[in-house]
Amino acid sequence: MVRPTMLQFTGIYYPFLAAFGVPANLLTIMILSRGNCGLSKCISVYMVAMATADLLVMIFNVIVYHICTYHFPHSFLSYTAVCKFIIYINCTSLYMSVWFTVLFTVDRFVAVCCQKFKTKYCRVRTAAAVITTLSVLIYFQSIPFLFAYKFERIINNIHWGCRPRSDFFTSPAGVGFSWMLSVLTTLFPFALILLFNCLTVRRILVASRARRGLRGHSSENQSDPEMENRRKSIILLFSVSGSVIALWLTPLVSFLTSGLTNTAHYRGDYKAPAYIATETGYMLIYLSSCTNTCIYAATQTKFREELKKVVKSPWTLILIFVKK
Repeated sequence: MVRPTMLQFTGIYYPFLAAFGVPANLLTIMILSRGNCGLSKCISVYMVAMATADLLVMIFNVIVYHICTYHFPHSFLSYTAVCKFIIYINCTSLYMSVWFTVLFTVDRFVAVCCQKFKTKYCRVRTAAAVITTLSVLIYFQSIPFLFAYKFERIINNIHWGCRPRSDFFTSPAGVGFSWMLSVLTTLFPFALILLFNCLTVRRILVASRARRGLRGHSSENQSDPEMENRRKSIILLFSVSGSVIALWLTPLVSFLTSGLTNTAHYRGDYKAPAYIATETGYMLIYLSSCTNTCIYAATQTKFREELKKVVKSPWTLILIFVKK
């Protein structure tokens, strides 16, 4: 029997994505942790947190959920308890990936627009506390997922597989929970990202015009390190946040219109537009967990230099990182 086209494509797509995404995020974590990229310690903490969340997405959502459970349907991963836990971890990883981007955007806004508050907020200790608090809240928020799925069958008194509980997702509480997640995971974070980005860029542009006025009739060919740093800040900020919004936009629309909550254990028509749209959305979401490394390499000169060192002598960086 010929497999549906979408399943053939995802069978190729997810292994290639994992083969790139896992080492890319690991390299990002190691390079940023060394602190040789010319970035402040505070912003490095947020960028490491984003890379860690993206790495968790690659491991649990892509490798465990979409590769292992599909190719090994009768392994311990198919036990209902394990399956429900994997779904729970998948959701928390995705939510952290989005909200850590929001924290990164807020940190840049405070650093640029709130000079008095900057000394209190833009600190490593504050960043670690904010990231930890948000992570705990996300783990608590996702607890209902542990009760939203039930077993598919019973073999030798053991519950196997996972499928959505229709009584949960059709109940008022389940519908409210689904909409709450849609708002808290996409709509609200995207609104915050756009708001803080606009405010940050506006402040940078105003300060840049004022700086050009103060410099007066200086030579146009004379370089201005401060202006160059501001330009790079705008590029980095827009690249990271813009990538997340662009790649999450399609899945947001498909989730809200199709209502399909689970494609890995889907048993319906694989040619149905709702399934294709939702699966495409998942693929774009997981792709967003691989793009930051490319963005850093393209926009940050020192990060690119550190990356070249790793490519030329990978074991050197690994040994240095392990010693630390």
